[in-house]
Amino acid sequence: MLIAFVTEAGMVASAQGQATEREQPEELHSPAVENYLLALYDLQEERGYPTLSELASHLRHFPPSEALGTTLPSVSGMLRRLQREELVEIGKDKRARLTDRGTQAGKDVARRHHLAECLLVDLLGVDLPDADEEAHRLEHFISPEVLESIFQRLGQPSTCPYGRPIPDSGYIKPESPHVPLNRTISGETYCIAMLPEDDKLLVAFLAENHIVPGQVVLVKELATYRDAVVLGINGSEISIGSRVAESIKVLPSN
Repeated sequence: MLIAFVTEAGMVASAQGQATEREQPEELHSPAVENYLLALYDLQEERGYPTLSELASHLRHFPPSEALGTTLPSVSGMLRRLQREELVEIGKDKRARLTDRGTQAGKDVARRHHLAECLLVDLLGVDLPDADEEAHRLEHFISPEVLESIFQRLGQPSTCPYGRPIPDSGYIKPESPHVPLNRTISGETYCIAMLPEDDKLLVAFLAENHIVPGQVVLVKELATYRDAVVLGINGSEISIGSRVAESIKVLPSN
């Protein structure tokens, strides 16, 4: 899909990487490096510092269009490059850590990625299952000026359509931490807070059944005997597997 948009500043960018009349950011990285920085930033924010195999596994969820090498030798080679560029450090525990400079660069890519998702879904009407892949195409070619125009045009969103916080958006962490849907309490209501964004078929299923951020659901049953969670949504009942439920983060609705 080729998506073009015109900002208020009169700048045009496309998902194929064509951009005109915009200034280059202060520090440029290749799309491959940006993908690694994004992966490392996301992992550090959500789970902590990854091992080589954990990073490789996470990168395999990126769209095929990104053409990333995800074998252990490929990932190891890229990490050595990032070390030389002083973006990553490898600790004695063999876990990869972004340096301060790498963290800022990763945060910049994450901001571009999530605002691109907002642009695609909220302004251009792209279906939620397709937004993550299209955002990966856009994120490498959005200048800071265009990004700020998108942010303002969309009303300064603090989360992406999948519920993930947008860096430097004024996002405020909820008082109660997010919990996986499969670790909730039967009979209680919860608000869907965050979805996995890298599985198109799963996101399509969830969206079709109204399991999206902001939706209030009733946990009717934690059916551990059949490895499922039964939900009540808008008067309907739906059963999802525990593994899927674990990937969905929720908050108490009251």
